[in-house]
Amino acid sequence: MDQRIIDLYDEFTHTNVPRREFLTRLAKITGSMSAAAALLPMLDNNYAHARVVPPDDSRVAEDYVEYPGPRGPVRAYQATPTGTGPFPGVVVIHENRGLNPHIEDVARRAATAGYLAVAPDALSPLGGTPGEEDRARTMMRELDADETRDNFVAGVTYAGGHQSSTGRVGCVGFCWGGAMANQLAVHSAELQAAVAFYGRQPAAADVPRIKAAILLHYAGLDRRINEGIPDYEEALKAAGVKYELHMYDGVNHAFHNDTSPTRYDETAAKLAWDRTMAFFDRELSDR
Repeated sequence: MDQRIIDLYDEFTHTNVPRREFLTRLAKITGSMSAAAALLPMLDNNYAHARVVPPDDSRVAEDYVEYPGPRGPVRAYQATPTGTGPFPGVVVIHENRGLNPHIEDVARRAATAGYLAVAPDALSPLGGTPGEEDRARTMMRELDADETRDNFVAGVTYAGGHQSSTGRVGCVGFCWGGAMANQLAVHSAELQAAVAFYGRQPAAADVPRIKAAILLHYAGLDRRINEGIPDYEEALKAAGVKYELHMYDGVNHAFHNDTSPTRYDETAAKLAWDRTMAFFDRELSDR
């Protein structure tokens, strides 16, 4: 697919560009409004098609839970491995579409690997994630940044204190959630490991506060996010933070999201996920 289309879609999903303006600009690339409309199913996410671990998988016990946030309850999807625990905890952080079926599936993937997976809904203070993605993106922009961060910090506390948890907790976030994973590394003293998939970097001045081990996955074609890599890496080195950074050449932002057919890259996604699980195995094991 034309890289201009993917870049435009990335701008649409991460900024305040209205859908009508997005379609108008897309039509200029495709040649007509009808061609733009015909392209939309290829750009929008298909949750059912990309399901890896079904909700009724016998390896996983799933449920919706609430845990206390600083200003009220936070709703979360929880996937627990069946069998004898305890298990290390992993907080799974969604993209800027809220808690959707794809992130619930990612949580189940983590559970099948032996982790108590908790996927908080950032939109809990606003009534929860709606079914319509454009509305979810708009609501995400209405959130209070500090309250939202603190709700995820509380999610780390919840995962670590759960009766089925070993007390060791990591997090993994994607896109908006990748930025939040970096923020959790700065703001949560209880976090042992943080994995950020193509997430915006924290301020360099905040990096010395990081005590967790860091794993960073970036997409080679993701110019918007990659601009912040040099300053972040320099700050990580200066602060002596344990980190790994992997660049996946020739792939786009959201390459791990297998519900997005135009940006998903199977080879890079599998490699990044395998690296993530190996990282958690090292950093969250009992010592």
